[in-house]
Amino acid sequence: MTDSIMSKAATMEIPINSNGDTGTLPEDDSLEQAAKLQWSLDEKVGSSRGTRDLQQVMVSGPNLNETSIVSGGYGGTAEGIIPTSSMKGSNMHHSSSSSSMSAEEATRGVAVEKLETMKKWGLNTYKCTKQMISERFGRGSRTVDLELEAQIEVLRDTKRKYENVLRLARALTNHFYNMVQTQHALGDTFADLSQKSPELRDEFGYNAETQKLLCKNGETLLGAINFFVSSINTLVNKTMEDTLMTIKMYENARLEYDAYRSDLEELSLGPRDAVAMARIEAAQQQYQTQKDKYERLRSDVIIKLKFLEENKVKVMHKQLLLFHNAISAYFAGNQQQLEQTLKQFNIKLRPPGADKPSWLEEQ
Repeated sequence: MTDSIMSKAATMEIPINSNGDTGTLPEDDSLEQAAKLQWSLDEKVGSSRGTRDLQQVMVSGPNLNETSIVSGGYGGTAEGIIPTSSMKGSNMHHSSSSSSMSAEEATRGVAVEKLETMKKWGLNTYKCTKQMISERFGRGSRTVDLELEAQIEVLRDTKRKYENVLRLARALTNHFYNMVQTQHALGDTFADLSQKSPELRDEFGYNAETQKLLCKNGETLLGAINFFVSSINTLVNKTMEDTLMTIKMYENARLEYDAYRSDLEELSLGPRDAVAMARIEAAQQQYQTQKDKYERLRSDVIIKLKFLEENKVKVMHKQLLLFHNAISAYFAGNQQQLEQTLKQFNIKLRPPGADKPSWLEEQ
């Protein structure tokens, strides 16, 4: 009954006078009594509940994560209430999803780039293999520079011969080093026997001196030979090898140039529709790129061959003169000329007492 009275009161229109006071109605007394009755009931029920809620709030404090935002103004429906905890989770989920999408896009871009690179490499390899097979079986044309290829062949032959000189010079150094060590040991043995054999003291003595002198001159000659071997090794395995690496790049560029040239010639003999013209234009651009690369490397090879020849003549003139003078002085027994040869070429001998030549250990 109380609920029906309150609903009736809530639906009644309450007029407002000019001073803002409510006007008196015939049913004001009954409404007031009903309101008082409802208020007293609510007060009795809510007093105990409010006391418990207040104690709970004072003990634990408000939970900010459960704070609600009411949309739609005062008196909005329950559908407009949005918990702040759900908003935070939604923002974090959106941020993480955005970052994951960015990472996926970056990964996809790298994958596409690698795929495009592999595609170009595969196409280039196919064209070059096709050109190489065609040249080998005599069906494809080949760009030939007779003068340059002759110079390249001379360089390769020269390198093979210089490698043989280097191998023999190292063998000579090794054998001569063993001989010098044998002379050194023999001289020590003669000197020891000279002290222990009074009747042969003089004979053992001058043989010991001779072997020690030969050992000293042999170590001087070893210094000259080691310098000769080191210079030849630098010329063969560094200077010539560097030029041959450039030649290898030039030959690869020549093969690519001929492959793209043949491809352009084949396309030029075909139809001339829109698609074919686009392919011809793309092939023309690739052909021009390969042609520029080929001509640039060809120029590099010509320059390196020229400087290599000049350097080879200069180095070998000095090293052959050193080798001749040192060998002649040693076997002529001219110790002064042998030492003068080393001073002329600024060669420093290894420290006394070393077991082996330092250069041989490096080899």
